[in-house]
Amino acid sequence: MARPSSANDALQRIRRFYKVVEVQAAPDGFGVALDGRAMRTPAKAPLVVPTPAAAQMIADEWAAQGEHIRFSDMPATRHAYTAIDRVSAVRIEVAEEVARYAGSDLLCYFAEAPEALVERQIRLWGPVLDWAESELGLSFTRIAGINPLPQPPQTLLRIEALALDLDDYRLAALAYAGALFGSTILALAVHLGRLTAAEAFALSQLDETFQEEQWGADAEASERVEQLRGEALVLEQWLKSLG
Repeated sequence: MARPSSANDALQRIRRFYKVVEVQAAPDGFGVALDGRAMRTPAKAPLVVPTPAAAQMIADEWAAQGEHIRFSDMPATRHAYTAIDRVSAVRIEVAEEVARYAGSDLLCYFAEAPEALVERQIRLWGPVLDWAESELGLSFTRIAGINPLPQPPQTLLRIEALALDLDDYRLAALAYAGALFGSTILALAVHLGRLTAAEAFALSQLDETFQEEQWGADAEASERVEQLRGEALVLEQWLKSLG
């Protein structure tokens, strides 16, 4: 899901105004207090997460801030804000968004050439697609080339149902992961422990890695890839913190 830019813009202009950051028990979960005052989201809802580990991730981000608060350095906080302020109100729409990503899932689009790339995609993507079918009942159409073909409606409906079975925090994370990887299949694999975030990210970058091997790396592109890889690793930590 898109990041809350209004909150981002506001927080980027704020000097650090607190000294002590603490995790505290809260109704229905755990919150974070700044100098003894319970945090709220940009929409003024109580910032409450389901586990002390998740609250600690958020607290650590706020404790690590310097003279100015940098929202871009607080991914766990962003994930919590998104779940509380946005996903809780539009769960069905978010589940539909997850299914839309699956409708054009990266893992379903195999190259037609060169042979070495095709072989690598079949070898590395194929087992994940097989897992999705055997373990989750998700049958995908595998496509050669870039011309889109529709995926089975029952598969997309099944994905919506799987998404709606998640709580708000995990549903928000699933939508975020689908966008990050370009693949709902990879997002589900990380959520369910079939792949680590590092493995899923590598699979999502398979085409780019192949091109880099052939033609060399571009410094700006490499920097962007490392940033995205970092986001994937933090997302995995966030999911683990939710229990």
